[in-house]
Amino acid sequence: MPRPVTLQLSPLTGQPQEDLAVVAELVRDTGAEMPEVEAVVTFAAEGVPAEVLSRLPNVKMISVFGVGTDKLDLEECRRRGIIVATTRGTLNDDVADCALMLTIALHRELLPQDRFARDGGWAREGKAWLTHTMAGKKLGIFGMGDIGVEIARRAEAFRMEVGYHNRSRRDAPQRYFDTLAGLADWCDTLVLAAPGTAETFHVVDAAMLDRIGPQGFLVNIARGQLVDEAALVAALDAGRIAGAGLDVFEDEPRPHPGLIASPRTVLTPHAASATVETRTRMAGKVVSNLRDYIEGRAMDARIV
Repeated sequence: MPRPVTLQLSPLTGQPQEDLAVVAELVRDTGAEMPEVEAVVTFAAEGVPAEVLSRLPNVKMISVFGVGTDKLDLEECRRRGIIVATTRGTLNDDVADCALMLTIALHRELLPQDRFARDGGWAREGKAWLTHTMAGKKLGIFGMGDIGVEIARRAEAFRMEVGYHNRSRRDAPQRYFDTLAGLADWCDTLVLAAPGTAETFHVVDAAMLDRIGPQGFLVNIARGQLVDEAALVAALDAGRIAGAGLDVFEDEPRPHPGLIASPRTVLTPHAASATVETRTRMAGKVVSNLRDYIEGRAMDARIV
């Protein structure tokens, strides 16, 4: 079976890269029209820029490393009949773990406690301050997809009460809220796990932060664009929200300076899925998606 000419915009590593070279004839972007290209391999963070896609008149399939599609014009892919497959299903556990890690760090004030133990505060003052328990608290999930379900499972293991808001109610035991505002009013911690779209842009603004309230926490493991970071910094500085745990940011890799300076934040560098095990699975899924396309098999992670 002939290997499809595949434009590789983002490199894989190790064995998956070797496997990709066996499955496909790999080429780099020439900057000119590339009618020979049948498939594209790219990272979700890079996507396929419109200018590049316009130079690929015969592309039939895009295999994405990651689950985000905000850097892909899915409507254009549908119009042209281009198959798009992600690595959905490979990173749910790690991203959910990260959401709970940030939630725990906020409730127990992990970073201030760490600094207190290291800088001599404990020795000087004799004891630390009291923090907050998670058991019995209410955790709200915006976006009850595969990752949201795993977040709920973990939160319930901590004996938290879980509610969610989705575009539609799921067949799930957790409490459903038909508006995000209602969920924010109810919960103690709001976790964002929804995709970055035009509809979710700055969905967490000053008014939504006030609904979370001065005892509440915000956790974002979704996309930075869901949060108005200037409004979040203002709310943190004024004590209108207790804290924020963020793995994603509006302008990556440059978090808002106010978020960096705030003692109320826990920040990670868009690393929720960044484990050896998960990144290896993701790279393997990129290759298997392309192999399924070549062999005409159904793809369980196909989104277009």
